[in-house]
Amino acid sequence: METTQTFDRLVRAEFAPRSTYLNTASNGLLPARTVAALHEAAVLRAEGRPLTPLHEDVEACRAAYARLAGVPVTRVATGASVAAHTGVIAASLPAGAEVLTAEDDFTSVLNPFHVRGDLKVRAVPLERIAESVRPGTALVAVSAAQSADGRVVDLPALREAAREHGARTYVDFSQSAGWLPMAADAFDFSASVSFKWLLGPHGAAFLVVPEDFGGLTPVLAGWVAGEAPWDSCYGPVQELARSARRFDLTPALFTFAGLRRSLELIEELGVAAVHAHDVALADRFRAGLADLGHTPVPAPGSAIVSVPGLGGRQGELSRAGIEVSDRAGNLRAAFHLYNTPDDVDRLLAALAG
Repeated sequence: METTQTFDRLVRAEFAPRSTYLNTASNGLLPARTVAALHEAAVLRAEGRPLTPLHEDVEACRAAYARLAGVPVTRVATGASVAAHTGVIAASLPAGAEVLTAEDDFTSVLNPFHVRGDLKVRAVPLERIAESVRPGTALVAVSAAQSADGRVVDLPALREAAREHGARTYVDFSQSAGWLPMAADAFDFSASVSFKWLLGPHGAAFLVVPEDFGGLTPVLAGWVAGEAPWDSCYGPVQELARSARRFDLTPALFTFAGLRRSLELIEELGVAAVHAHDVALADRFRAGLADLGHTPVPAPGSAIVSVPGLGGRQGELSRAGIEVSDRAGNLRAAFHLYNTPDDVDRLLAALAG
């Protein structure tokens, strides 16, 4: 009971949405502490004070994400988007290499492999991705939770299949980091943005690489990728960072200043508690949909629920103060820590009307 009360108290102190917000799969809400940190960062810049605290925020975020991902901090690089991280991985593959992907996965996980033009990119249904790994598959690239409908891939099965056939793995945790426990150490590469379930501002993403860097070349490296960044501002970088920081992109300092506070909140609440809260609400919605005669896309254990044929109602729901998404004709509702059973019931009542 005390744990539940602490969870509720922390959430109430940080969030006061003015709508029934069920759209975290698009953007997470910013905690109050994050908004305050963004304001403080802007004032610091406006007053011309040293930006040292903002660079310290980047390192604090790197360390916090490493703890959430379950990997050493030396394996974590910071950047701005999953697409950029995917691009670095795609650039490392030899011509003709086979990349196995899930059909209709999010573009940022797929497109950099396609634009190479000399890779064999094979797409299969998500449910068949583990069984579709074969001899000669160089890399499997997939989202842990699908953006369009919340389906969660069987990551243990994928890991074992890849290991059996000598394939490397790349997992995008953007739609699961923050509510679904990560085990990034089980995969060669993984990435995530921070503005969804991790509750941060736009402009930050993380990449996890092996200790030996997995054969990646830091093709986007700038001065921040140097072992001594401030000594790497002019001319070629003489020594790349000895850690995954060699894959860093120049950070959006304001973003990391806010994200630091968001990640602190996720850690205070605990991913296990957030997972239990979010999935319970999603299951409540699924049960209510059944009572209304609607069948969502099967995605057991997911905090994202997608309902075929109802996407066209997104506009009227928004006008009624209920924020969801229309994805490919499906109504997508995403439940996170600031949502309540009342939010679920409000959406169900609106759909019944």
